[in-house]
Amino acid sequence: MRAPPSHPRFLEALVNGRRRLLTALTLAALVLSGGATAGAHAEDGAARPGPPAQYRVDGPATAAERTEVARTGAAIDGVDTGSVQITATSAEVRAIEALGFEVSPLLRTLDFPPSDSAYHNYAEMVARIDKAVADHPTLVRKTTFGTSHEGRNLLAVKISANVATDQNEPEVLFFHQLHAREHLTVEMGLYLIDLLSDGYGNDAQITRLLNSREIWVLPSLNPDGSEYDIATGSYRSWRKNRQPNSGTTAVGTDLNRNFAYLWGCCNGSSGSPSSTTYRGPRAESSPEVRALSNFVRGRVVGGKQQIRVSIDFHTYGQLILWPYGYTYAETATGMTRDDYDTHAALGRRMAALNGYTPQQSSDLYITDGSSTDWLWANQKIFAFTYEMYPGGASGGGFYPPGSIINRETSRNRGAVLELVEYADCPQRVIGKQAQYCA
Repeated sequence: MRAPPSHPRFLEALVNGRRRLLTALTLAALVLSGGATAGAHAEDGAARPGPPAQYRVDGPATAAERTEVARTGAAIDGVDTGSVQITATSAEVRAIEALGFEVSPLLRTLDFPPSDSAYHNYAEMVARIDKAVADHPTLVRKTTFGTSHEGRNLLAVKISANVATDQNEPEVLFFHQLHAREHLTVEMGLYLIDLLSDGYGNDAQITRLLNSREIWVLPSLNPDGSEYDIATGSYRSWRKNRQPNSGTTAVGTDLNRNFAYLWGCCNGSSGSPSSTTYRGPRAESSPEVRALSNFVRGRVVGGKQQIRVSIDFHTYGQLILWPYGYTYAETATGMTRDDYDTHAALGRRMAALNGYTPQQSSDLYITDGSSTDWLWANQKIFAFTYEMYPGGASGGGFYPPGSIINRETSRNRGAVLELVEYADCPQRVIGKQAQYCA
């Protein structure tokens, strides 16, 4: 098993100056934001579970220990040396403390920093896409492949040299913001749309690739959760969608635990509706995951899946991950040694270009019902997760300042184009194109 990545410890956040009100937070503000102390939770065992809040857990240093934390239902947000940052309910905090780990609340800002105005809300995202379509009508096409629970359109942007025609060309899928609070991933989607459309005819590599590939960018899979996260002018640290759960006041499903491959199989998600990693009552129960899955299944033409490679963009951790997440084993049902080696080689080539850490998903902790496991096992799409900036909570966690958007999206230019290069025959990266792509 490969060693987990080493990130800066969260306590560095207390001196980085990024959040101006951080040191001014009072205990009352912590309580209002759901950040009561772990000790208060422990003393209030008969109380109803509190709303999810963010905590630091000291002690977990291995994938197995992190998996034990994840199995309580808590969402692991970031990994440092010997600790993790989580989002958890009070009941999950008590379960983690029972494992022998020390849990402490993370302070959160209550303001919306002016620097974050560079991020795009849903309406602004749609406007940017519409502008790209207007500027490049022969290259860029916007379609709707479903609607969110609250009725917002789920958008797919196709980019190709002959965008109006469904050609027999390798396809690439980029999708973003399965988790609401990961707003930097939307910016990554908008960056890719501009990079590819503006680059055609001006950049030799991009021109060549768009002449021989069809690329899909799905910039936000969770628009309801995203809008809810920022609706008050203060971040809510919301992860799930906004779909009610029958029989409870708890809202939302973790979209990246709701896919229909070994859903709920391996203690890699939660069955509790109040949990941040709630997997839903059944696979594809969320309209957003069902729409994405139907979109991917719809790219099967003549019995052959046209999408060859994909990236699911998340934050944070600066990682490139590949399947499987449900098992520590490198090879398992549906994953041969050549399959694994192809994933690993592509992951490492991309990581060499953006400086991320490449590893199998389960090297962090066990998950089930994830997008990449489903994309590979069910559709045989070589599937990767990018965990974008920052490397740790000290860089802003889920809310890095808007000043880093251009730097951290363009950082992935070479890595993304490298994957597009191999879309014709991913096994070419291990020298077995004659065997698999004749």
